[in-house]
Amino acid sequence: MRFFTMLGLVAVFIVTTAVSAFDLTLTTPAGQDREDAVVRQAVVVPEVSAGAAVTVRGLAGGPVVGQLLVPGIDLDVSAVGAAPGGSVVRELCFVAPSLAGGETVALTVDLGATRQPAPTDFAWVDAGPTRIDLRLGGQPVLGYHRTPYDKNDHMETNKVFHHVYDPGDPSRLLTNGLGAKQYPHHRGVMYGFNKTTYTAADGTEKTVDTWHLPVARQVDAGTVRQEAGPVAGRHVVQIYWYGEGDAMIGVEYRQVTAYRVSEGWLIDWASDLHALEYTVRLDGDPQHAGFHFRANPQVADENAEQTYYLRTDGAGLPNETRNWDGNHQDFKNYPWLAMCFLLDGQRYTVAYLDNSKNPKEARYSERNYGRFGSYFEYTLQPYEALLTRYRLAVRRGELTVNQASALSADFEQPATGG
Repeated sequence: MRFFTMLGLVAVFIVTTAVSAFDLTLTTPAGQDREDAVVRQAVVVPEVSAGAAVTVRGLAGGPVVGQLLVPGIDLDVSAVGAAPGGSVVRELCFVAPSLAGGETVALTVDLGATRQPAPTDFAWVDAGPTRIDLRLGGQPVLGYHRTPYDKNDHMETNKVFHHVYDPGDPSRLLTNGLGAKQYPHHRGVMYGFNKTTYTAADGTEKTVDTWHLPVARQVDAGTVRQEAGPVAGRHVVQIYWYGEGDAMIGVEYRQVTAYRVSEGWLIDWASDLHALEYTVRLDGDPQHAGFHFRANPQVADENAEQTYYLRTDGAGLPNETRNWDGNHQDFKNYPWLAMCFLLDGQRYTVAYLDNSKNPKEARYSERNYGRFGSYFEYTLQPYEALLTRYRLAVRRGELTVNQASALSADFEQPATGG
């Protein structure tokens, strides 16, 4: 079984000799100006510089801090080829405060001495067997809920998910976890399909629910890699998908990366799901399949009528929702959708950014109690892998259509270097 699937997102720049700096020409696709643009660039650097402090010079507004990471599972590194002796392939990552559409900027990337963690950095904090948290300067950003599976407590231990915290108040959790009164099967940021069919070699076909998981389960199998620094915090976790009994039908490598930007968090989410000896059919309905965000249960209990959705055609009315069903079978294949909800008197907006490389049709669902997302249908042949990627922009306050469109453009067609 191959470990990761690599699909293209960015261009590449090669450095083959030991250097303390290199040049990078950054080009932004025409048509949309961007703010807080995430730049991810495959580079080859001297092995001794793999943990170096990074400064990117030449951007409007002055230099910014960069970070070198192990290339993400969703980053195309094929063009750099094998790194020569004494060098390694790395992902250069930084946030550009502003980029004009169609702009080309000449940058210099300085590699300093090996960087030591700082109190203001992202950091992963192990909270025992049930969860691991990502913090920024001590403030919680994400929580990965990974309670070990217990067959005697199946419904409370049958799934994994991620929590998201308020970018302004470290005490406030924005997502739903265990114990919600309404719709407890929707938890945090999660991925599953309530109609998951697997066909064994002998032709036996079974359909299980990998969303509510009354019989099936998703089980954390350990952390593959975790990284943190001044720009981003990232981890890759391995998740086993089980059907009935002990039939393992898939192995998922889930990568979650968080960036701090001026307006809140950007959270990149990528899944590399590998079928095993079964043919696996992913299907469901808009409410219980795909990739979804579920808000804190206080939204459902107290403020559901205050929730509204921002769509490509403008802001909807409070308590108004659309779903891919009934009279809204055209509610699909949107590049983005944003939900604005009220929690403890504070407005929050979460923008859900799809990617054209994900399978289509992408069929959307909205609920006033704070759960939204999309799903698709897809069939994985034995030992085939499916890579999907999404981005969540999480901020206090509200968004405009133009702002959400710029976020989407930056995710779909990021600035690239060469």
